[in-house]
Amino acid sequence: MTENEQRLITELGENFPIESRPFAVIGARLGMAEEEVLARVKEFIARGIIRRLSVALRHQNVGFTANAMIVWRVEPERLEEVGNKLASFPEVTHCYERETVPDWPYNLYTVVHRPYREECIAIAARLSEAVGIKDYRVLFSTQELKRSNPQYFTEGG
Repeated sequence: MTENEQRLITELGENFPIESRPFAVIGARLGMAEEEVLARVKEFIARGIIRRLSVALRHQNVGFTANAMIVWRVEPERLEEVGNKLASFPEVTHCYERETVPDWPYNLYTVVHRPYREECIAIAARLSEAVGIKDYRVLFSTQELKRSNPQYFTEGG
């Protein structure tokens, strides 16, 4: 991988600009045209260097202080259907399957962020109704222990 490609990947992963044309901004930082940045990103995806490109919003910075993980007990034959349906809701920021363990039968997890706990509880009820799953729990985070961006092409790494 060339040094320019490494610089581009680093720019894509750190402080992605929230602009109408973010790839033009990144290109300006790197001395590249917007079209070249877009072409390289498409190439990285085609080569499997990048799987997906997304922006992670720091929900606390916009006033979303209630963070709820909603855990669902879903029959295995419905997991894909229910997971896809829940993931389609704009309020759901994460949706993933997990193995069950003794005394913990929940196998599908979703995450929502809202300003107030009551809103998370109301969203959970609406999601439950939409997918027909009544066995769920709403768990609220009490503290964020760590959040960091991945570091690529660092000294010694």
